[in-house]
Amino acid sequence: MTMRYRCDLAVMGAGLAGFAAAVRAAEQGLSVLVFEKLTDAQHICNSRLTGGIFHVALHGLVDPPALIAERIRNATGGTAEPALVDAVSEDALRLVRWLQLQGIRFMKSGREPWQDFTLAPPALPQFGRQWKGRAGDVMLLTLEARLGKHDGRVLRGHRATRLAMQDGRCTGLEGEAAGGTSFSVDAGAVVVADGGFQASHSLLCEHITPQPAHLKQRNAQTGMGDALSMARAVGACSIGIGHFYGHLLSRTSLDNDALWPFPWADDLARSSIVVGSDGHRIADEGIGGVYLANQIAKLPDPASTFVIFDDATWNGPGRLRAMSANPYMTDAGGKLYSASTLSELAAISGLPQHALAAEVESYNAAIAANDLARLWPPRSEPKSAAWPIRTGPFHALPIVPGITYTMGGIRIDGDSRVLDTNGSPIAGLYAAGAATGGLEGGPRSGYVGGLIKAGVTGLRASEHIAGKHVAGGHINQSINTTGDTHGRSRQATV
Repeated sequence: MTMRYRCDLAVMGAGLAGFAAAVRAAEQGLSVLVFEKLTDAQHICNSRLTGGIFHVALHGLVDPPALIAERIRNATGGTAEPALVDAVSEDALRLVRWLQLQGIRFMKSGREPWQDFTLAPPALPQFGRQWKGRAGDVMLLTLEARLGKHDGRVLRGHRATRLAMQDGRCTGLEGEAAGGTSFSVDAGAVVVADGGFQASHSLLCEHITPQPAHLKQRNAQTGMGDALSMARAVGACSIGIGHFYGHLLSRTSLDNDALWPFPWADDLARSSIVVGSDGHRIADEGIGGVYLANQIAKLPDPASTFVIFDDATWNGPGRLRAMSANPYMTDAGGKLYSASTLSELAAISGLPQHALAAEVESYNAAIAANDLARLWPPRSEPKSAAWPIRTGPFHALPIVPGITYTMGGIRIDGDSRVLDTNGSPIAGLYAAGAATGGLEGGPRSGYVGGLIKAGVTGLRASEHIAGKHVAGGHINQSINTTGDTHGRSRQATV
């Protein structure tokens, strides 16, 4: 037996992107159903685990849109889709104001402008993942309650597997419900918003890394790329598919879940050097942890690199954050090699002694000469100064990339319409959040912000759909469990 549903808008995925689209559409008068593959009322997703800071490229939201747009272009090396740059720069602050109208509270979590809008109560940096009653959990519960007040529904245990198409237009979804029952949805429009593909080893192997098992899943482990695969199957274009947002974690985190999502090794790495198993540097550390995580992921073995630094760095940048590598990484069981000389450090860490010594000598000489560009790879200092490696004891920290979400995905326009391989919109089909690409990435794997991306693209999708919705064309059917339908304004058929 196939369960059949009808609605004005079908949304795939109950994270921030999906709820932004659903609630905004419902408050504009559309009948809305949200299809979530997980069954738990507080299902785990990245939006629920989020740290909760709404920012744009680690800058604030209240600046003029032109300045925000320039920051996005700078972060992504000019590769961000112009329509998405405009969408985010124009609507970032509007998104937060809309969320506040829904009853979501924000607080200032630090002194920097990019910390001005943080979900409350805050998700504090700590060992493990204690998310209930905080930040993203409260946000999603609030948005779901708001959806219910507008007669929208979340149908859990419904995994969409295929987009229904007719004459080049998306007309709904098909999939499988919990227990193996199939379902189909007739919808005026569809928004796919199930997150990225960070938890799919097959897609990671295809686009991100040769060894997915050597990336730490720093996420909810629910993003399988279903929307991306479904959209591709109907002719959608993908973009920016080779980048991800993440941080550098202790290699011990592969076997010790106390070492994610915090602490990071980013501050140590961008202040010193990162070497591979051959003892040589692998990339420009000064660009930062997200870039380094992407570069390390591309290596034949992403679990083969070390951060090399001295005791001054360990007690300087190593203590920079509230949940810093020193002492929290070692306190939680993270491996750290330490020795009084570089030769001894090489011996105990398994690194080639002469190669490591030569790399450190070249690095120190470049710092002394104020000529980091002469190094190979060249070294920059856009985020922090390069600290010399001179004062023992010396340290080698084994690291791995921790992947939070993939930056690339379905190509969309400024109204979140899915674009085909010719750059034309696929009628009736929209995408939002981490299922989409085109905003983040570029030569430095530029990070813009997952929450802002999710919320803005979700809002824009629903507002475009509502603008095209024909007055009087709502599907006026009520929800019931018997299979009968009764006329009732603005409700979907379930």
